[in-house]
Amino acid sequence: MFQLNKGFTLLEVLITLTVFAVMLAVGIPAMSTWVLTSKVRSANEFYLEGFSMARRQAVSHNAASRIVLTANANSGQMDWQVDICFPQPGLPCNDGAGGWSTTAAPAANDPEGANGYKSVFRAADSLPSTDVLTPSYAPDGASKVYYTALGWVDTSYALNLTRIRLDPDPVYVKAVPTVAVVVTLAGMASKCDPTVAAGDSRGCPP
Repeated sequence: MFQLNKGFTLLEVLITLTVFAVMLAVGIPAMSTWVLTSKVRSANEFYLEGFSMARRQAVSHNAASRIVLTANANSGQMDWQVDICFPQPGLPCNDGAGGWSTTAAPAANDPEGANGYKSVFRAADSLPSTDVLTPSYAPDGASKVYYTALGWVDTSYALNLTRIRLDPDPVYVKAVPTVAVVVTLAGMASKCDPTVAAGDSRGCPP
């Protein structure tokens, strides 16, 4: 009667370990690349969400809104916060004045009072560090976008942010694409590829 061998020979163990080692050698770099690429996509979506939210809050509340970007101490990328403001006689909503909402309290003169909109803050801790993905902002030094109640960019503020570009470190350039998020004067935010030739539908507006 045929009987299965319940043990393993030394050769079988060595073959199994070799196959396992090869799978790790191939699989771990592939997984690392996948995770890194996913984080890059998250960075793109992270900023896109902020711009879209700022415009949406302006329109839905019939109020001024803004998105303010500040440096994140952990990743080096930018946190963002979306505030709204209701203009009052003698107190316009701009970079130097206005009863803007905060994360702790609604805006002054909010029709909903204490139950009104409170600012939304998002931290960039989970984004790739600037060692992996280097951000640049246009125009240089810009870190805010102001919106009118119609959702258009408020051009009375001279330094509205129009583009965030994220370039991978040369070490990762084959695995990680260059990405950008742009904001038009109509207040619409979209993703684009700043590396393609002019006229390509994937490209960024001039």
